[in-house]
Amino acid sequence: MFLYAFLLLYVFKTKGENAKCQMIGSPEYPVLSKDGDVIIGGAFSVHSNITLETMLFTEKPQGLTCTSLDFREFQFVQTMIFGIEEINNSSLLPNISIGYKIFDSCSSTLVSMALINGQELTAQETCSGHSAVQAIIGESESSSTIVMLRATGPFRIPVISYFATCACLSNRKEYPSFFRTIPSDYFQSRALAQLVKYFGWTWVGAVRSDNDYGNNGMATFMEEARKEGVCVEYSEAILRTNSKQSIAKVVEVIRQGTAKVLVAFLAQSEMDVLLEEALAQNMTGLQWIGSESWITARYLATEKTSKVISGAIGVTINNYKIPGLKDFLFTPKDENEKLCTGFENLKEINNTFTDVSELRISNNVYKAVYAIAHALQNTLACTADENITCTKKDALLSSQVLYSLQSVNFTMPTGESVYFDSNGDPTARYELVNWQKNPAGDIVFITVGHYDASLPSDEQFVMKPVSIVWAGNSDMRPRSVCSESCQPGFRQAQIKGRPPCCFACVQCPVGEITNETDSVECIRCPLEYWSNENHSLCVPKKVEFLSFDENMGILLTVFALTGVSFTVAVGLVFFYFIDTPLVKASNTELSFFLLFSLTLCFLCSLTFIGQPSKWSCMLRHTAFGITFALCMSCVLARTIAVVMAFRATVPGNSLPQCSMPVQRMSVFCCTLFQVIICTLWLALAPPVPQKNMAHYTDKVILECDLGSVVGFWAVLGYVGLLAALCFVLAFLARKLPDNFNEAKFITFSMLIFCAVWITFIPAYVSSPGKFTVAVEIFAILASSFSLLLCIFIPKCYIIILKPEQNTRKKLMGKTHVKSQ
Repeated sequence: MFLYAFLLLYVFKTKGENAKCQMIGSPEYPVLSKDGDVIIGGAFSVHSNITLETMLFTEKPQGLTCTSLDFREFQFVQTMIFGIEEINNSSLLPNISIGYKIFDSCSSTLVSMALINGQELTAQETCSGHSAVQAIIGESESSSTIVMLRATGPFRIPVISYFATCACLSNRKEYPSFFRTIPSDYFQSRALAQLVKYFGWTWVGAVRSDNDYGNNGMATFMEEARKEGVCVEYSEAILRTNSKQSIAKVVEVIRQGTAKVLVAFLAQSEMDVLLEEALAQNMTGLQWIGSESWITARYLATEKTSKVISGAIGVTINNYKIPGLKDFLFTPKDENEKLCTGFENLKEINNTFTDVSELRISNNVYKAVYAIAHALQNTLACTADENITCTKKDALLSSQVLYSLQSVNFTMPTGESVYFDSNGDPTARYELVNWQKNPAGDIVFITVGHYDASLPSDEQFVMKPVSIVWAGNSDMRPRSVCSESCQPGFRQAQIKGRPPCCFACVQCPVGEITNETDSVECIRCPLEYWSNENHSLCVPKKVEFLSFDENMGILLTVFALTGVSFTVAVGLVFFYFIDTPLVKASNTELSFFLLFSLTLCFLCSLTFIGQPSKWSCMLRHTAFGITFALCMSCVLARTIAVVMAFRATVPGNSLPQCSMPVQRMSVFCCTLFQVIICTLWLALAPPVPQKNMAHYTDKVILECDLGSVVGFWAVLGYVGLLAALCFVLAFLARKLPDNFNEAKFITFSMLIFCAVWITFIPAYVSSPGKFTVAVEIFAILASSFSLLLCIFIPKCYIIILKPEQNTRKKLMGKTHVKSQ
């Protein structure tokens, strides 16, 4: 540690004595340069490959040898020179000439120091700390740009890239001197994700450059794709320097994948090697989705490559025409070097250099030159900021240009507005292009949509109403899904261990629906609705009540009307034979009262049939209670009268007979008590119609809520009490003479009556829905028929079929009383 400190002190002491700058190593010379008052640096990958020679440790390393001229990059170089010459010949910077120093990076990261240093080995004057250039345009790739920024950042030299799109470069804290005229990959990745989602592709493959551009761009794409419900089957990374075996392995993964769509987030150099191997393995049938780096590279769009990559779709920056650039490119510039004959005509050459139909990236270089020129204008004119003092051209600092660049806002000769946001980025605007063949058979890039990040989110992605050519030059859009869509009525069920886009379709359970494709969850229908047969729509539940239209309702109605008819018929028989001894002995007035009440009992059963309403609910139970109370009161009065009449004939019995007024009063009082119970029930908690959805899940039961259960059972209990009294009294009259056996019939009818209603209670409680009403109607009809048949039919039998027995003598014939 002490030795290290001593060495530093010696170095500083030596520098202080010499006070001169000295270059360590050999200088790097630009491939193209021109003097000027202000020098702009340029870094372009004019050659795409580097030849590395075997180096010995005993000799000084030789310089790199660049090979494989990239005509597209050379066009970028010439565009920069064209822009500088155009500005020098304009009034934008009067009395100021712009020079340039353009270096060939050979797709490497080794030119940064050459842009900062001069070419002299030793400076004769004191080191000023000024760089050789005031601004730099470059580079093409994000990784190379990052390395350059690491070197130039401390010197506050502004760097404007025309093609470095990594979103990581938008970090102002880490790269404070970086600007670019091409949008960040963050927006490109979002545009690609929306493009994939727009066409319904939820299952895609992905391949990327294994560098900052590809890795960061693909990471953003995958994040945005996940938000859009798109799954990535595989994600492979390649680099142009990878071995042929590793490239072949990546192609094999792509071929074996089930995804029909391939998102290729690749730089041009990686696209070259991947496409070469794809052609070798005859990898066809895939829909390629391209990033802006290669999607409009015309040299890729050949008849040979179209077998693999036909119908490609991708995002690219907007295309512009640069007036005068074509003539500038076609003008020879080698007068001083006799490398050509002088008779060459560039107009006869057809390559990427001479093609000016796709100036998307060249326009970015053009904008970068003008951005620097406007920053110089602002700096020299002191218009950038009041805190910037006026600067002379011979004292211009790169830091001043850097400060002015942040606030430039101007319009290009092409009509395009240029400005940078706080991160040094331009507004993200893209075209969506599709590879199609024109009538001549050449591949052209047709704009099929746009993406503008400056618009609201729902307006950013727009497709044009134009036809699109798909993979294999097909007119039919390919499908690329891991699982087929779940139709309405089904939901997605995640398959364990598979991505979210791989799922099984499970039908929704009863009562739940899905009304869209690929629904994740089923929706439960509202309480009064139910799922249809396909589980795709909530429909109103079937409303159930005992109606007159259904078989059960018709059958019960027939029985009720039959009971009414029989009762009326019995009444007519009694009326016709009213003067006969049997009718007179049957207490004619009470008999007609009883027949009337039985008629009402039969009719009240009809109030239980039909859709419940407020009035029908109140009527059905109260009418039932009152009519049956009237009926039982008549039977009770009749039984009491019989018992008292025959007890009075027994010698020594002083029991008074039951007169007719007393019978009427007893019937009235017994019925009145039931009326009071029903009135209180209706006044305090009347029955009301309700929709019962608890018993059945698929239907609504329309029924009458009792309102007060106590009221219902009080009405029913009172009827039961009267029936029980009738049964007891009739049972006591079992010893009456055989010729007058009405008490036996009343006993039997009351036995049936009580049995019916005792059985009714558990059946009523346990019967579901409309069957509850049917059970109650059945109990009413059965008990009514038991009274009618047991009390009146035997009498009608004697009156009609045995008239010889309908005599006073027969009725009053002497019989022996049964022993007790």
